[in-house]
Amino acid sequence: MSFNEQINLLDELQGLLERQIKLARQNCIGEIEVLGERANCLAARIAQAGILESGEFKNRRQQLRRLYEDLYMSITAQRADISEKLRLVRKGKRTIEAYRNSI
Repeated sequence: MSFNEQINLLDELQGLLERQIKLARQNCIGEIEVLGERANCLAARIAQAGILESGEFKNRRQQLRRLYEDLYMSITAQRADISEKLRLVRKGKRTIEAYRNSI
C-alpha cells in the first residue's frame, strides 16, 4: 500500500469520527451507527496494514485516539440523557397507572 493510500485511509477515518462526534451532539443515533460501521471497516483495514504502528504516524495515532475518546464521551453523555428521559417516562406511566386505579 502506498504512502498516499495510507494517508487517504487515515483521513477518511478521521473524517468519519469527526462526523460521528458532530452527529452525537445533535442526537442522531441512527446516522452514528451507519458511520460507525464504515469507521470500523476502515479501522480494521488500517490495523491489518499496520499503518499506525509506524513512527511517522505517531501524531495521527494520538489524534485518532483523541477523536475516539471524544466520540465515546459524546455517546456516553447522550446515553445518560436518554436514560434520564426513560426514567421520567416510566415514572409518568406509574403515576397514570396509580391515578387510573384510584378511580
